[in-house]
Amino acid sequence: MKFEAKPDMHASIVHLPEKMVMAQTPTFRAAIIDYIDRGNTRLVFDLQALQYIDSSGLSVLISARNQVKKYSGEVVLLNPTPSVLALIELTRLHLIMEIYETEEQALIALRFDQNEKQAV
Repeated sequence: MKFEAKPDMHASIVHLPEKMVMAQTPTFRAAIIDYIDRGNTRLVFDLQALQYIDSSGLSVLISARNQVKKYSGEVVLLNPTPSVLALIELTRLHLIMEIYETEEQALIALRFDQNEKQAV
């Protein structure tokens, strides 16, 4: 997992690894929560490399969303693989996190708060 700050866009991209399974989730969760608590509250989770995620991996994404909401932040998802997208849709995670196909779309979406999105 790698964090990439985009200061000009007031956001960060979190590049996820190939697998997010129970064995790694405590480490991933702690790193993400720490990153958020240091003021990084607008996150794009890049799912392009992610080939497999289990329920504990999904819980890391939900924990991150819940944590950024405490700071009025937002989390969006970027470019999931077909198998990961199928799981996201099956668990209805796509109803609480927007999904974008390009980094540019995801970063632009984070520039607007929820009220501005609804007004557009």
